[in-house]
Amino acid sequence: MEPTLVDGQGLITFLAGRPAVGQIRCFEHPTRPGFWLVKRVEVLNDDGTMSVMSDNRASTLADSRTFGPVPIAGSYRVVIRMPQSRS
Repeated sequence: MEPTLVDGQGLITFLAGRPAVGQIRCFEHPTRPGFWLVKRVEVLNDDGTMSVMSDNRASTLADSRTFGPVPIAGSYRVVIRMPQSRS
């Protein structure tokens, strides 16, 4: 999600209802249980799914271009982005 989010940055999320286009959401990877992704909502579908995309599309294909729409249910809205911790 760079440049919006950077590696190591903390997020505070909450389980939210209907997302909005442009919103950043966390959700479990559809084919890798226990692996969570952070993506931007591109399209809301009438069937209870959303299409999500990476902000840096040249860097990753781990979004709806690869695995298709994901369920809205069980996704979390990012509400606060914590500063990156420095060692």
